[in-house]
Amino acid sequence: MSGDEPANLSGYDRARRSDDELIAGLASGAHQRELALYLGEDEYRLLAPLARAAAAMPNSAPRGQVLVIPGIMGTQLGIARDAPWPHDLLWVDAVDISHGRLLELRLDAPVRLRTLGGISYSYLALQLRLRVAGFAVTLWDYDWRHSLRDSGAALAQRIREFNTPVAVVAHSMGGLLARAALAADASLPLQRLITLGAPHHGTLGVVQALRGTYPTVRRLAAIDPLHSAELLAQQIFNGFPSIYEMLPATGVLGDIDLFDAAAWPATEPRPDAQQLQAASGLQRALADADARFHCIAGTGQRTVTGLASRPEGFEYRISSDGDGTVPTVCATLSGATNYYASCEHNELPRSEAIAAAVVELLQAGRTSCLARDWQASGDRLVRVSDAELRNTCNTKVDWRMLSHDERRNYLNRLNQAPPQYSVEVGRPL
Repeated sequence: MSGDEPANLSGYDRARRSDDELIAGLASGAHQRELALYLGEDEYRLLAPLARAAAAMPNSAPRGQVLVIPGIMGTQLGIARDAPWPHDLLWVDAVDISHGRLLELRLDAPVRLRTLGGISYSYLALQLRLRVAGFAVTLWDYDWRHSLRDSGAALAQRIREFNTPVAVVAHSMGGLLARAALAADASLPLQRLITLGAPHHGTLGVVQALRGTYPTVRRLAAIDPLHSAELLAQQIFNGFPSIYEMLPATGVLGDIDLFDAAAWPATEPRPDAQQLQAASGLQRALADADARFHCIAGTGQRTVTGLASRPEGFEYRISSDGDGTVPTVCATLSGATNYYASCEHNELPRSEAIAAAVVELLQAGRTSCLARDWQASGDRLVRVSDAELRNTCNTKVDWRMLSHDERRNYLNRLNQAPPQYSVEVGRPL
């Protein structure tokens, strides 16, 4: 490369590859050492055979077009750089985060961010498995910070551009986005919609994100030497309309009206009252389910499934009736065909068993791979407070001192539940 090296050029900027570049390298065996270092040896061994099998498929796609939609935070974001320099990856670039640059994610930040593809760890295996099954697969990356109304309109336009019927496989918030697209244009040529852990009726994880107690926010703050989790919540995440739009309505997981700012604890960080009001009707405006809809809900993982208000802050009820992020009852829809799997939220798009079920659903509209019934676990419930969650991940992590494998594993596990979610540590109800 020629010219002066730009500021903030990190190893993550240099190492980032598009899905097509990754798949080509995995299939050909080129740059094996570099890709194994980038992805991890285990991930490389998983993906390389899939990429080779996908490359052996004919160019035509007799089984049809599939659009994969990531969940919130599942699309990389960054700042455009002129060639020959790589774009400035911001989400997720741990070097930039360790330099305090996460504040540049703010929607009112002076520099506009662009999408830079999906998070390969989360979505590349699913894409390859669908390609091996004979489908033409496209991942739709989007700026997950914005309102589902705006992103849904953009998705509707993308679906129209195919000029052919499209099936959609959507993870987490991506499922709401697909329904927003149908609400924007009911005539879309959508053959089938398969959602994986979509918070159709909301999730209490976003309450914790707004309060600075969500595991992801706290782990991000741990590698940011300049900012606390509470500051990140107040100055960044509390400004994203999409987060507010995933709040559960009153009566779904408790009797608190979470769209009323007065119902929130007085202690900071607190949500923005205007954002709450703007988001209050969003879920009712999404398209209703019909015969094309298939919802896969995760079960058996320690999940926040209830909420109570205390003078000092919120208190969360933890049970095994969810996927670790979305309660099972919130990931289903009346009018859809609902399926259940013992699987963690972020593993739903990575699971080989879930992918096999998705392939059957795309081919036949039904699957024998997953259960059609589900019962509440009845296991021991525990409770944990905002204050107790604020005692987690308080030790700052010196990113420079971690090994390459430790860094990659840290980023891959940003959204794991904290230990207070366990029966052994939490307080019994």
